Amino acid sequence: MLREGRTVFKEFRDFAMRGNVVDLAVGIIIGAAFTGIVNSLVKDILMPPIGFIMGGIDFSNFFLTLSGPDVETLKAAQDAGAVTINYGVFLNAVINFLIVAFAIFILVKQINRFKKAEEAAPPPTPSESEKLLAEIRDLLKSGR
Repeated sequence: MLREGRTVFKEFRDFAMRGNVVDLAVGIIIGAAFTGIVNSLVKDILMPPIGFIMGGIDFSNFFLTLSGPDVETLKAAQDAGAVTINYGVFLNAVINFLIVAFAIFILVKQINRFKKAEEAAPPPTPSESEKLLAEIRDLLKSGR
């Protein structure tokens, strides 16, 4: 039983230490940190000017009240226990996604630009048996 446990542990260790798994873990950690930056960019940098251009509108306060008191802000509705559809918060999330997607697109584009084009390997030369078969095929086609 102990030997089987060591085998399973060794298999798990080999799996966890493969390059792809480690790269994925690093990507997830960096992605989580990047999410905070993007959220701040959208909330603190992009949305205020967009709201200002649209007449001082705060997208995070766009909501529909399904039941409960009719209030002015989303926070007041939530504090009152109202059931709301928060489409402004959803709009902010969509903008966050678009910014992240664009940033990743630019990153991948730059990485691909820096990669050297791999030289195409020359086609392999046919073996002796392939050459002989080609000669036989050609003779059969010519009718000799």
